Amino acid sequence: MSKRQFIFSLLAVACIVGLLLMRRSATAVEPSMIKNEGTIFGTIYHAKYLYDKDLKGELEAELQRVDASLSMFNPQSTISRINRGETDVADEMLKQVLELSYKVHGATDGAFDPTVAPLVNAWGFGFKSGQLPDSAQVDSLLALVGLRHIRLQEGRVVKDNPLSILDFSAIAKGYGVDRAADVLRSHGIKNFMVEIGGEVVTEGTNEKGEAWRIGINKPVEDSTSVNAELQEVISLSGKAVATSGNYRNFYVKDGRKIAHTINPLTGYPVQQDILSSTVIASTCAEADAFATAFMVMGLKKAQEVLASQPALEAYFIYTDEGGNLRTWASETINQNH
Repeated sequence: MSKRQFIFSLLAVACIVGLLLMRRSATAVEPSMIKNEGTIFGTIYHAKYLYDKDLKGELEAELQRVDASLSMFNPQSTISRINRGETDVADEMLKQVLELSYKVHGATDGAFDPTVAPLVNAWGFGFKSGQLPDSAQVDSLLALVGLRHIRLQEGRVVKDNPLSILDFSAIAKGYGVDRAADVLRSHGIKNFMVEIGGEVVTEGTNEKGEAWRIGINKPVEDSTSVNAELQEVISLSGKAVATSGNYRNFYVKDGRKIAHTINPLTGYPVQQDILSSTVIASTCAEADAFATAFMVMGLKKAQEVLASQPALEAYFIYTDEGGNLRTWASETINQNH
């Protein structure tokens, strides 16, 4: 091959490569902020993420897997079958949530306890409703409550009392958010927000290039959830947040307000000073569980737990001794978010 032919060959190759690159750039899809929403766990989920492909199918498939493991309202879920005594084999998701439950249960002196379901039902917030339980009924049901009575041994759920049941309603939504966030991370997505029923995981920035802004509702007694005035807005990135409160899920019977959070140590509905408990943590399941526990514990004890858990932050709306609405926040909550 002559020198001239060699040069022409190189030019031809360069032209072909250039054309291929131009074609690829013309057909490439630029990343955009994709928005998905749908229903899961009896509520609505939202997902926003910066990517070049819609992942709604993958997200919903993962959320359905969580439902098939942890939903009390799915009669064929793993937890439902374990509660009915049809199996004692825990799947991987249930094992993870149960192990985290042991951790939060210990850190909160039993204020978080997923075996409290019989009492929740008795007070009219689960599958049953009717007359309020008397003290004898409460004492009887308390014998079924206590995470110490349930153990995980070689992947099997072992109960001291076969009538004890597990209910992960206070942690499952948060866990579902974590699993959906993991789907997005598996695609290398760096900027996203996933939310299920107010439980949120964030990463990176929003479409404006700013930290995600998450609102905390005022604890207005509104069981219909129509009014949603914001008490506070926090900035969040790379963290999860969950809120628990009794100001929406309650009913009044014989002039008495019955709140949905049941103290697993006493067997009675919580009547603490905290009206709304918001927790920021590295995972949403952890934030979800601690937010519930703090509602049970009240402000003073919750602050003591926070002092021993430096990875957690919290924002509480509570009433003081005079009945006035007050707020308390971790020192770092406004500085780092």
